[in-house]
Amino acid sequence: MVFVYIFTAIVVLLSLYLLKNRHFFNRDIYRNYGDDKVPWIKAGFSIAFCDAVELFTFVRTIANKYQKSYVLSVFGYTDYCITRASDAEKILNSSTKHLEKGDIYKLLHSFLKTGLLTSDGEKWHTRRRMLTPAFHFNILKEFCEIFKEESDKLIETLRKTNGKKTNVVPISTQFTLNTICESAMGVKLSDLGNNGEVYRNNIYTVGKFLVHRVTKPWLLSDFTYFLFGYQRRFMKILKPVHQFTKDIINKRRIEFMKKHANSDAKGEKILKDENENIYMGSKKKRFAMMDTLLQAQSEGLIDDEGIIEETDTFTFEGHDTSSACMSFTLLLLAHHPEVQEKLYEEIQDVTYGKDDFTVDDFNKMNYMERVLKESLRIYPPVHFISRILTEDLINDGRKYEKGTNVNIFIYDIHRDPEYFPDPEKFDPDRFLPENSIDRSNFAFIAFSAGMRNCIGQRFAMLELKVMLTKIIQKFKIQPVTKREDITFIGDIVLRSKDPIVMKFTPR
Repeated sequence: MVFVYIFTAIVVLLSLYLLKNRHFFNRDIYRNYGDDKVPWIKAGFSIAFCDAVELFTFVRTIANKYQKSYVLSVFGYTDYCITRASDAEKILNSSTKHLEKGDIYKLLHSFLKTGLLTSDGEKWHTRRRMLTPAFHFNILKEFCEIFKEESDKLIETLRKTNGKKTNVVPISTQFTLNTICESAMGVKLSDLGNNGEVYRNNIYTVGKFLVHRVTKPWLLSDFTYFLFGYQRRFMKILKPVHQFTKDIINKRRIEFMKKHANSDAKGEKILKDENENIYMGSKKKRFAMMDTLLQAQSEGLIDDEGIIEETDTFTFEGHDTSSACMSFTLLLLAHHPEVQEKLYEEIQDVTYGKDDFTVDDFNKMNYMERVLKESLRIYPPVHFISRILTEDLINDGRKYEKGTNVNIFIYDIHRDPEYFPDPEKFDPDRFLPENSIDRSNFAFIAFSAGMRNCIGQRFAMLELKVMLTKIIQKFKIQPVTKREDITFIGDIVLRSKDPIVMKFTPR
């Protein structure tokens, strides 16, 4: 009898949760969308009993079936799902509309709270203005030296594999976590004790928890998530993750205060110019991200909680997405030795065989730019984003009401045959100027688009170029894992279920 009462209470609570939700089963949208809607009972049962692999496959199956954007109703939500560039443009090509993140991002609040990725409104605008100068071109020049140093360490790690089969994923993750911490955060991982191993392992577990919650309607309510013990277990996983970023903040704060004290002793002041660029005394100097946050705190523009939010956000986003791109790019190159050789020739032409090179050198590597873009097209690390309509939208004669969730499936948009014929083929020349001139700006959105595009995209591209240059200079990459054998899982970032294995043979 007790079980019946508990079950009834859960059903009532879940029903109330769905009924009060602004996206609860919108019959008008669902009925008016004609044949391009997924049967809601079938979709609900398919998702509720699937695992992470089946979730990713389910979404791809629907995209392939309809070959255009569609409506999906699951668990009381009626969502507009976009798989075509022309539809994505209507959402992303706006300076003021549809900037609010979708409801799924609320599940990230325990992890990232409301940092730049998950915040909305004035808070997002303020943080974006505050942090944009931290990724200025002049800052990237300084970061380039760090990228080169970390790439040299990466080369030594790959040499130790002795040309044997190597799972590149943990190596990529270690490299990108090192670079984001030492550059944007200003802290060496080696100074934090365990080299970030606990953090990296727990990040994968965080993704598993979130996917599990998304696919179980009874866990969407915070009350039932707590009642069944998931919240306690999730917070246990998050504790070392948050402690890792707090250690970064504390260490950098000590160093920042020392610099502040030294500058005060010399009579220097922290100033700002008309563009809000922070500099010290008469010598203009832009601050990297962590110092930008600490300086803003000294001016009362952000508090401790805000610094933690942004550090959690950038540590996670800044390493996990780049790691995925690095792993998949190396996989594609392993299967295309002719592309490797063209890269090697370009590197030799630009650098004249030297080991030391500048940001200007990397800007001349046009073929490498195309290789990275094609890799990001086929395997976009951020394969899915979500927005909420902030006003009614008319598309193809159909009305989508304000408050509707819009899911933008970047993975499928990048496979739109209208813009990318034979979409699974790896062809960097797709991004030659003459082949891109008539292409929609929203056919390739690996870094999103519009006002909420990725603030760190130039950072990521430079980091990847430095890494790739060093590897191609020293090794030939040979395949082990086949592309067709990769099984993807539904997660925050695009991931393979199994290791991505290859060989690195010295040149």
